Amino acid sequence: MNSQREVIYKKRRHALLGERLSVDVANSMYDVTAGLVESYHHEGDFEGFDFDLIRSFSMDSPVSSAVFLKDSNQAVIDIVYAKVLETYRRKVEVISQQAYPVLKDVYERMSHVYENVVVPISDGVRVFQVITNLKATAESEGKELSKSYEKTVVLATIDDAWKEHLREMDELKESVQNATYEQKDPLLIYKFESYELFKQ
Repeated sequence: MNSQREVIYKKRRHALLGERLSVDVANSMYDVTAGLVESYHHEGDFEGFDFDLIRSFSMDSPVSSAVFLKDSNQAVIDIVYAKVLETYRRKVEVISQQAYPVLKDVYERMSHVYENVVVPISDGVRVFQVITNLKATAESEGKELSKSYEKTVVLATIDDAWKEHLREMDELKESVQNATYEQKDPLLIYKFESYELFKQ
């Protein structure tokens, strides 16, 4: 648990301070892309892969069914990941362009009153109240809002996943206690299972 807690707190620190946030976001996108390609490529299920790409990244597959089934995992991962990054950068740019005129107007009229503003942004499921610095957002032509959005979403995602993991760890602790009846080492089973849960 201590090792897992250190990993989570390190990721939270990166999100809070914003130093490595873009690297962590890119790594997460790569991990999801690789996971999707590996699971569906192994099964030869292009339709499932395409559907999961839409669900995960709101984009269609940049590779055809024939290329998906013919090429190696790594070749497909590279093509899809490049498209994921391009799509993500385009979405960040759209958010910045849409918000900039409004935030610039608020900054010019109300900067003497407000230092930060709250901008509600939805992912289609939840609404995130993104707090952004008004001056930095106006001076960066809206790009600061995108960074604040990344920060808010990453923190919310980490916190939700960590809370769920802690609940699962409590359930695991209870179920592992039954391992002694089967003459198995409960500590060994707990460590192995907790590592698998944490990876997921």
